[in-house]
Amino acid sequence: MKRNVGAAMWILLLSGAASAQRLPDRVSPESYDLTLAPDLASATFTGDETVNVRLLTPASSIILNSAEIEFKEVTLTAGSLTQTATVTTDDENETATLTAPNAIPAGPAEIHILYKGILNDKLRGFYLSQTARRRYAVTQFEATDARRAFPSFDEPAYKAVFRITLVIDKGDTAISNGRIVSDTPGPGDAKHTLKFSSSPKMSTYLVAWMVGDFQCLKGEADRIPIRVCAVPDKKDLTAFALRSAENILKFYDKYYETKYPYGKLDIIAFPDFSAGAMENTGAITYREALLIIDDKTASVDSHERVVSVLAHEMAHQWFGDLVTMQWWDDIWLNEGFATWMAWKPIEAWKPEWHAERSEIEETGGSLTTDSISSVRAIRAKAETPAEIENLFDGIAYGKAASVLRMVEAYVGPEVFRKGANAYLEKHAYANATAEDFWNQVTATSGKPVDKIMASFTEQSGAPLVSVKTECSGNTTRLTLSQERYFADATKLDAGSSEIWQIPLSVRPSGSKTTTYYLLTQRQQTFRLPGCSAWVYVNAGGRGYFRSSYDSATLAKISAELETSFSPEERIHFLGDTWAMVRVGRLSIGDYLATLEKMQGERSHAVVDEMIAHLPEIHDKIVAAADRPSFEAWVRAFLSPIASDLGNAPVPGESDDRLALRSDVFGTLAAYGRDPDLIGKSRAIVDAYMKDPGSVDSALAGKALAVSAQDSDEALYDEYMEHLKTAKTPEEYYAYMGSLGAFPQPDLAKRTFDFALSPAVKNQDLFVLFGLFRNYETQSVAWDLFKTNFKAIMAKVDPLLGGGIAKVSDVFCDPKLRDDSQQFFADQHMTGAERLLQNGKDTVDACIELRALQQPNLSAFLKKQPE
Repeated sequence: MKRNVGAAMWILLLSGAASAQRLPDRVSPESYDLTLAPDLASATFTGDETVNVRLLTPASSIILNSAEIEFKEVTLTAGSLTQTATVTTDDENETATLTAPNAIPAGPAEIHILYKGILNDKLRGFYLSQTARRRYAVTQFEATDARRAFPSFDEPAYKAVFRITLVIDKGDTAISNGRIVSDTPGPGDAKHTLKFSSSPKMSTYLVAWMVGDFQCLKGEADRIPIRVCAVPDKKDLTAFALRSAENILKFYDKYYETKYPYGKLDIIAFPDFSAGAMENTGAITYREALLIIDDKTASVDSHERVVSVLAHEMAHQWFGDLVTMQWWDDIWLNEGFATWMAWKPIEAWKPEWHAERSEIEETGGSLTTDSISSVRAIRAKAETPAEIENLFDGIAYGKAASVLRMVEAYVGPEVFRKGANAYLEKHAYANATAEDFWNQVTATSGKPVDKIMASFTEQSGAPLVSVKTECSGNTTRLTLSQERYFADATKLDAGSSEIWQIPLSVRPSGSKTTTYYLLTQRQQTFRLPGCSAWVYVNAGGRGYFRSSYDSATLAKISAELETSFSPEERIHFLGDTWAMVRVGRLSIGDYLATLEKMQGERSHAVVDEMIAHLPEIHDKIVAAADRPSFEAWVRAFLSPIASDLGNAPVPGESDDRLALRSDVFGTLAAYGRDPDLIGKSRAIVDAYMKDPGSVDSALAGKALAVSAQDSDEALYDEYMEHLKTAKTPEEYYAYMGSLGAFPQPDLAKRTFDFALSPAVKNQDLFVLFGLFRNYETQSVAWDLFKTNFKAIMAKVDPLLGGGIAKVSDVFCDPKLRDDSQQFFADQHMTGAERLLQNGKDTVDACIELRALQQPNLSAFLKKQPE
């Protein structure tokens, strides 16, 4: 499942808070025959289910998962004896116990259930999705919501075959994991019945079906039929997604020794969807914004996002669907693999997008997430639905992918590929554990991958490697020491006990040759031939660690960044440098001076890393009295780059340069307050409102936010009107995302009221996050959040988990920190404890960063020319 980053704060971490227990390990399902009849008008459905099981021991009762299901009739059959069972439901644990009058012998048995359920509006289980025209019935089962659609053994290890039949309105169609094998009239004149082919063995959370008037564009790759489907008025906006899916599948069929195994691939977008996308076997589902774009006018970022999410979900068809983790504590086997793998087809199909650089940016983001003391390990215990849902975070996705990337570089890409394929072949249509994976790659490579992976998955945090070199004769003594990196200087100075097995790709100055060394102790010394001015220990930038150099070495490396270091290495180096700023081991003035030396940089990914922390400095670190001086520095720093790029796209220019222009434009206008660009922003907005196709959509998105900063209610009203008539998801979210940029408190309240109204879908509550990111409205937003908390919770889910407590990490103020911590503690939300501690640690680190660096920043700015 691909999480939607913007929405994660509000919805994607929000899940049922009921405390469930694992099922007893004495019954194994072999197949499900499911017939479902949704009634869209009444928002209900009926189900007729037969589950073929095998009892490992004799029993008089069978326990399975069930939630929000009304049982009508249940029978249990073993051999020639059929018994009517009584049903006892446990709402807290989301189970149902089926009890027979007489014991059922060990061996095969059949469970038959007639039942009724609800089509809910909470974006999970079997639920309603809606447009202005009509309702749709769709599903989302990961992680623990198949039980809301059919009583089931709803745990990933219980793989089974599924045979699905849907009884639907005559004018509608349906899509599921298998192909339609029959379409017959009835029952009655108003219905028809669709039967789908049997699925392969799969987990319950991968089952899917959707009902409505979906329309599809059709294609194929390697003789696998591919359809991309949407509601009728969005069908023509799926052409790029179809072309992307065809190219991605061709790549995966070459990378994997097992060809795509499911016979067909459907990709479906619908209007209401909590996650970004979901890898249901053979039937991948999406929120519209991540799949549907106008290929002619959409930004480079939007095109990249479509391909990236498709590549992620299609990778899951092998990692996650074909081979599934045994239990949710190894969810990283699904999400980390898919995140790591997704870059490969992009690099092959769209080399001009430089995915290899984006990979290193992803590693940097994961290292930031991993820098607080309360962060969880990749492998973490989870038993309840709320605990399981909270595992779907940056650790399972980004950190796991980054560690895999490091190991792949260490053993070599082809060796890693062989190990991964052997793992897939060995566990196909079954379940696996972390040990199964890393033991296989260890055996294939002959290298201690098992020890490396265990040290990075079982421990929280990431290492900081300190580098010291000493030249003696014709030898360089390289002394490396490791400690856990904390973004909180106090915790870093206090030290901790973790020790990792770290593969280091070492390159001395003046050389293009790299050699791997394995750092396994607190401190080790290695001898390199020759006398080197510096030694870089993360050649290629694929290591998952921070690195620190003494000031003299840092100066030497900085002087050679553009000549001796690849873009990937420059990205990682800048991330490491900022990490040292965060803990006071480097002055922020020295960091900004390093950026000044890189004004000639034109790689989009590298410049993105250069400007990544300017918003944080502007909004959270600089003193209010110094903010105009910092804005002047931003103008002096970025204006030459902006001038070189120009104000508008040039025919034939690269996608990299096109994307770079909009990012520099947005940063220079928003945080440099460049008066010329502020004026141009308004002109771009006016043109965009008249004709969205007349201006670059990426520039338009930046301009909408910039213009909001300096405007009033009249422009806000215009944004609201255009939001209502937007023709594409990109246009809709461009307006919606800009509402939080208006600084006026009364407009912040209007945005809150709008978000909580029926006009905004539950999935789009993330619009409120813009108000928290805006330092001018943050306090007002927090007050509104508290006042409207019940309405927020009601809009999402009455059985909400504690994921919404993540909002506590956006502040950089002691008063707001303490108030938010107390407020959420008073709500007693299941699953909130760790997220609250994460939030507190994040805010504490921000407060300390400001205390450490605000005086240094002030001194640096005073030295700048007027």
